[in-house]
Amino acid sequence: MNGFNPKHLQPPRLSLRFVPVWRRNFLVWRKLAIPSMLGNLADPMLYMLALGFGLGGLLPTVEGVPYITFLAAGTVCYGTMNSATFEALYSGFSRMHVQRTWDAILNAPVTLDDVVTAEAAWAASKSFLSGMAILAVIWLLGLSHSPLTLWIVPLIPLIGLTFACMGLVITALSPSYDFFLYYFTLVVTPMVLLCGVFFPTAQLPAALQSVAQVLPLTHAIELVRPLVVGRAPTQPLLHVLVLLAYAAAAFYLALVLTRRRLLK
Repeated sequence: MNGFNPKHLQPPRLSLRFVPVWRRNFLVWRKLAIPSMLGNLADPMLYMLALGFGLGGLLPTVEGVPYITFLAAGTVCYGTMNSATFEALYSGFSRMHVQRTWDAILNAPVTLDDVVTAEAAWAASKSFLSGMAILAVIWLLGLSHSPLTLWIVPLIPLIGLTFACMGLVITALSPSYDFFLYYFTLVVTPMVLLCGVFFPTAQLPAALQSVAQVLPLTHAIELVRPLVVGRAPTQPLLHVLVLLAYAAAAFYLALVLTRRRLLK
């Protein structure tokens, strides 16, 4: 990689030129849409159904609701994170480094900023489908009848964008696919275990609760779970602002690192 120079640190130059790049990714994905969706949905759906019905049958209610309802709310966020992360890491890295698709695109009148923006937007768009599919299962199984769940629909792309931008940081740093294991082991898996997907964060020791409170998945779940159980979230603006801050900071860092990697 090249060293940093002032050009790498410039603010993002955003434009609508990212839209054709987004559309290109969509047209390629459309050919393999069904297996792609199944791959992203299988893991969170298995957790929700197996643990929800299996383990849930052995547990009393959790925070006043059946365990499967509690788990389903966390699974919406987990599934959205999972889809955005895999797209930004594996597919994004393939287009950037392995297939050299980005090099070909940059021969058109677009900038690297447009390409990175398109990658973040595309990963968020793809994760929206995964999050909505899990939300649809919640509705179909009757796990929530609250009209407040409709507010989850605009929250899913925000959650997806946050984790897409975080994934692009790792993509910009990674020398190979194997490097992604560090991210999953050190970041993704701890978030899944600490942020309240499977059990309330109040069950954790105080030190781990403090760690969980600064992680983005916690703020996503704090927005989604109350809506699933039929009540308004506490401090919704704070949670939204934290997710936006993570997304903005990660996007800028990903852009800086990608400029350093690809621009001569």
